[in-house]
Amino acid sequence: MRIISKTTRIDFLSVKRRRIALGLSLLLVIASLGSLATRGLDFGIDFTGGILLEVGYPEAANLDAIRSNLGAAGFTDVQVQRFGRDTDVLVRLPPQPGTDADEVRTELRQVLEASGESVDLRRVEFVSAQVGSELAERGALAMVIALMMIFMYVMIRFQWKFSAGAVAALAHDALVTVGFFSWFGLPFDLTVVAAVLAVIGYSLNDTVVAFDRIRENFFALRGASSEETMNTSINEMLARTLITGLTTLLVLVALLVLGGESIAPFSIALIVGIVVGTYSSIYTASATALELNVTAQDLIEPVKDPSLIDDLP
Repeated sequence: MRIISKTTRIDFLSVKRRRIALGLSLLLVIASLGSLATRGLDFGIDFTGGILLEVGYPEAANLDAIRSNLGAAGFTDVQVQRFGRDTDVLVRLPPQPGTDADEVRTELRQVLEASGESVDLRRVEFVSAQVGSELAERGALAMVIALMMIFMYVMIRFQWKFSAGAVAALAHDALVTVGFFSWFGLPFDLTVVAAVLAVIGYSLNDTVVAFDRIRENFFALRGASSEETMNTSINEMLARTLITGLTTLLVLVALLVLGGESIAPFSIALIVGIVVGTYSSIYTASATALELNVTAQDLIEPVKDPSLIDDLP
């Protein structure tokens, strides 16, 4: 029999603690949904449509001067940010209806060179509002399909009660991460959608590893209650969960600090998702399965051939 780790004996899943954790999760989800319904998201041009320019300057760019020149030329709601080095700038503008793309490109070059510096217009992208709307729908559909496929995978590998816990945790992680962007008005673009899908994958890996240990302990710790077995399993996996989360966060924080403004939303989404995902893999997934009264009998495959069953006395 495998020797049970005695590193920690934290009672994560007592009735009181798991009810508090589930209540907190429910509160965060409701707050996220409320913010999304009332405040919405600050969609980038990937979703709303618009113009994206990547510009290179010979020296460090003055972002305030660029914003001022664009505003004076009639371009409103402009977003100007650094793109890696101090000489690289990313400019985002809302759609310019009734204007020719070549004319807009020429006018923007003239405005950007108003200070007398020659600029390198490396990339110009025009995204229509219709394309942006389609991208938003496909991004939401991708999340829904991912959750449905995950539900089927976990149900086949484990059992439907574990599957419900896994999907509850993943939906919780995705909603809270997206809700965070709504609460603080952070820009939401396709890179954030990619980050949310990455969070779902990360959290699923954590949850499946925990469920594997729970399944092992259901048969190794005979006579123990479901709550005791799941508590033991989570304590055994706690060091692995925390170390994985902390090392991932170190990389993401470095990416946020050194990666520049253009990659900041992606980094923030992953940081929030990793923190929330670590919490949900400990509490939400296991607590949900426990609330559904999961037991060792749920993991025993039924005998299909009656001849294999011993005659009862």
